Amino acid sequence: MIEPTRGSILIDGEDISTKNPVELRRNIGYVIQQIGLLPHMTIEDNISLVPRLKGWKKEEYEGKVDELLDLVGLDPATFRKRYPSELSGGQQQRIGVIRALAAEPPIILMDEPFSALDPISREQLQDELVKLQETIKKTIVFVTHDMDEAIKIADRIAILNKGEIVQFDTPERILRHPANDFVKGFLGENRLASGETDMPEAIDLMRPNPVTSRYTRGLAEALKMMKRYGVDSLLVTDQQNKLLGITTLESIEKHFSEEDKTVGDLMNTNILTVDKNTTYTDVAEIFATNQVSMIPVLEDEKLVGLITRATMMRGLAGLNIASQKPLEGGAGIE
Repeated sequence: MIEPTRGSILIDGEDISTKNPVELRRNIGYVIQQIGLLPHMTIEDNISLVPRLKGWKKEEYEGKVDELLDLVGLDPATFRKRYPSELSGGQQQRIGVIRALAAEPPIILMDEPFSALDPISREQLQDELVKLQETIKKTIVFVTHDMDEAIKIADRIAILNKGEIVQFDTPERILRHPANDFVKGFLGENRLASGETDMPEAIDLMRPNPVTSRYTRGLAEALKMMKRYGVDSLLVTDQQNKLLGITTLESIEKHFSEEDKTVGDLMNTNILTVDKNTTYTDVAEIFATNQVSMIPVLEDEKLVGLITRATMMRGLAGLNIASQKPLEGGAGIE
């Protein structure tokens, strides 16, 4: 997108300065933080934009749209004709990802694509990207300032400091053999290296102030709130902030026509929680043995925060560096 002032960029051994810039750009997929969906176009038109520019026939790109929507768990019959404003932040970013795949580019550039999302949606999209890559097997250049995110999704990581690559290696080798103090600080080793080796507790690992809803809130109110905060689920609390359950966007959309329903009617009350003083290893064990993407943190039955797998990564990385061996029963790095 920007002409280089010096140096060269090679793709499959060819200098890109010798290529037609329009063709070059149309053969690379782009996913950006702001998503960049065109608001006046339907989801179908957004996804098929580049294939149409490349001259694909209608039957070719229509089938591709359905295939890609299925790939990220969005029902084509439900979402094809919707507009971006009718989707949550997490759903919009899913569309942004598959739009980059629509013309089957060999290379995809992702510039902090999940950083504007709430912790739960971000965690879900990271998981989906890892699974998606197992299917599409594309070269993805993913820019992030979150080391936990890089460790989770990358095959190889290039850590830059002031424009210079200070270490380029696999996540495992970077965790075990950080190149210098800058990398150690980026991994979060400083606290442990300084001699403070107390086991972290849930309160140290959580994100405070998660998005919540009262159980009496109507479904239209809840849907508007989810779109405002860009979340795919709501933690349901009472007036004393006691956690009652969790309601998902999928459930709200499924029952939206039932005007008498409230968030409380749809919430799932069977959720795993931890106390704020629960030890790191106990929290890691819950993630390792249960299919959960987040764990609410309670103090005297009141909600005080939320832990996701991403927030666990930093503590796991630091403890692995300090001990040079895996934690027994701990969550593994994907």
